[in-house]
Amino acid sequence: MEIFTLLETIEDLLENSKTLPFSNKCIVDKEEILDIIREIRLKLPDELKQAKWVKEERTRIIQEAQKEGEDIVKEAENRIIAMIDEHEITKKAYDEKQKIIESANEMAREMSEGTKEYADNILGDIEQTMMSLKNSIEAAQVSINDAVSTLRNNRNELK
Repeated sequence: MEIFTLLETIEDLLENSKTLPFSNKCIVDKEEILDIIREIRLKLPDELKQAKWVKEERTRIIQEAQKEGEDIVKEAENRIIAMIDEHEITKKAYDEKQKIIESANEMAREMSEGTKEYADNILGDIEQTMMSLKNSIEAAQVSINDAVSTLRNNRNELK
């Protein structure tokens, strides 16, 4: 992912920057850091679009599973109507209908649960990535703020 590459670039800039004597503060090119942060902001919508697509795909899969379940139930009902001619056939049809309905409901439930789990896993991964990204950006902002503060203090000491 390009965002991680940009974050690694920020880390490299911070790690390879000159440090101030007697402190863990460093000097960085503010414009270079700000340019990278702007690039990250531009890349974020792509990640959000991907999360939206996963959500839409999950909804589509659930709807398909429900439609398939309904189709199976309708097919079972149609079979039963066709078999109502005799008592024995009617009894067998009723039993068959129940099995098919239970099977269809179970399949629909399993498909729905599987789809939800799949979508949840993907959304969870995206959430972790976004949180990691957020934490990295916040850490970079803290480092930048510290560097700016150090620069100001050093300038004030020179005056």
